Amino acid sequence: MQQVRAKKALGQHFLKDASIAQQIAQSLVFTGRMPVLEIGPGMGILTQYLLQNPDIDLTAIELDKESVDFLSVNYPALHVIQADFLRFDLDILYPEGQFCVIGNYPYNISSQIFFKVLEYKDRIPCCSGMIQKEVAERLASKPGNKAYGILSVLMQAYYDIEYLFTVHEHVFDPPPKVKSAVIRFVRNDRKKLDCNEQLFRQIVKTAFNQRRKQMRNSLQQLVGKGNPVLQNPVFGKRPEQLTVEEFTALTNLIEKHGCAAADAAHR
Repeated sequence: MQQVRAKKALGQHFLKDASIAQQIAQSLVFTGRMPVLEIGPGMGILTQYLLQNPDIDLTAIELDKESVDFLSVNYPALHVIQADFLRFDLDILYPEGQFCVIGNYPYNISSQIFFKVLEYKDRIPCCSGMIQKEVAERLASKPGNKAYGILSVLMQAYYDIEYLFTVHEHVFDPPPKVKSAVIRFVRNDRKKLDCNEQLFRQIVKTAFNQRRKQMRNSLQQLVGKGNPVLQNPVFGKRPEQLTVEEFTALTNLIEKHGCAAADAAHR
């Protein structure tokens, strides 16, 4: 069987271990028959197990033409779209209803992939797959840990996140320089945040961009220098100390006391 050449520019590291691929395929959680989008199938080691599940209506999206050609020959029943997931309009593929997302994600764009999943959070009940171990730890991290950051807060606001297992370098061709991990997101019961969600995202990003500083300093640009609200004890904390609920309360506090950021978020 003709093999696909791994391309460094696309961050390709092909999984060789079929048992791990099978575990990843079984990591999705959903009820009934479900459309599933696989991102970056490569040579189809994960694809083959997804196709075996009668409850999965599978579509794959792959940027690499060589991989697309390989899949077309070896998995003729598979619907493959040659496109960049980050630029692809998912409403064209799924104009209505729910769908799940899975993949052995390119490590260099995994965070961007999950930010796009967030855009469809009300339609994606489950997302799972393999990413760099460090990113997986960050996503699943709880408040108070060094790994806890922007992606942790924004994803945990809408998903329950579970770090499933670690994958070592030797099961890939070519082997990456880092360990990998399989992670799962399951949509939680929170329909929307009890605050201005646009301002919430801005506050989270601004606070963590200067994560070593107390938020009295990092958020000063949002609330205005000398604003009395900065005397509230919450501004004496660092962002990694706050839960999603506390960031929600902070957002309401900032909006209540007025600031340029809150005004902009309303426009």
